[in-house]
Amino acid sequence: MTAQPSIRPAFGDGSQIVCDGLIRIFKVADIEAVALQGLDLIVEAGEMLAVVGASGSGKSTLLNILGGLDVQSGGRALVAGHDLGQMDARERTDYRRRVVGFVWQQTSRNLLPYLTALENVELPMTLEGRPNRRARAKELLDLVGLSERTGSKPERLSGGEQQRVAIAVALANEPAVLLADEPTGELDSVTSADVFALLRRVNKELGTTIVVVTHDALVADQVPRTVAIRDGRTSTETVRRTEAQIEGGNRTIAEEFVVLDRAGRLQLPRQHMDALHLAHRVRLLLEPDHIGVWPDPAAQKRRTASGRAGPTPGHDDGSVPGSTHDHEENR
Repeated sequence: MTAQPSIRPAFGDGSQIVCDGLIRIFKVADIEAVALQGLDLIVEAGEMLAVVGASGSGKSTLLNILGGLDVQSGGRALVAGHDLGQMDARERTDYRRRVVGFVWQQTSRNLLPYLTALENVELPMTLEGRPNRRARAKELLDLVGLSERTGSKPERLSGGEQQRVAIAVALANEPAVLLADEPTGELDSVTSADVFALLRRVNKELGTTIVVVTHDALVADQVPRTVAIRDGRTSTETVRRTEAQIEGGNRTIAEEFVVLDRAGRLQLPRQHMDALHLAHRVRLLLEPDHIGVWPDPAAQKRRTASGRAGPTPGHDDGSVPGSTHDHEENR
């Protein structure tokens, strides 16, 4: 008998970041809190994406695990060929220095106040014993547009300039992945747009994989792909692409998808569940080109009896074919 090929990709299937059933449980006294509940995520090399979610959704926990600052309770995580769950303390330190770079929201976590911009960028390379540190630090400060501020300490730099130096610091040891936690959270909208333009430039020119964690959906609009986390799992993805128009100019199309994880689970958007009164259990109907999701018949009868009519099988409003929502923006 010929073995059937598995539809489940092999762990670490060549992607830059692979999270497979990631679980993180925190225990305080006798209380356990589940931050990640079997999260799956794949990020390709050279990709730039945003991870969005409300406070408590698990996005910061995910970032800490990817950055080697925390260890998952279950599941597996692979970053640039490194199996994070198999590393000891020393390997994690080396991993944080060489494989990933960090940009935090708080500048106090990014820069040392008693060092100049140039010295801050040199520091990670000094710790690694890299040669030509001064020359590379100047190149990075030129890349982020601060070649004239090399001798300035953080207190003499604006918030946007401090984040630009922080990006240069994060890139000092040529990391495969740049992780940014709310990098524009303390900046105004204009400065935020400038910082994101710089991140896109770094992504394009250096090929660095960039993952930005934010609670701001408007910030997420500035990246090609957005992954939303809800209740410790990836719930939806929005993919943006640019198309040329016949009459001239370009338009940006955003398509929103519900994420189907490796176990076949998905999270329906809350507004869909509320609109169709979906709760507890549902019926699935397999159609040639989509799957229909219907309320429990018993619950539907109770709603009908109370005067609230629900959808009936065969009505298009109840189906969830993985449809997309297109948003066009003329440019």
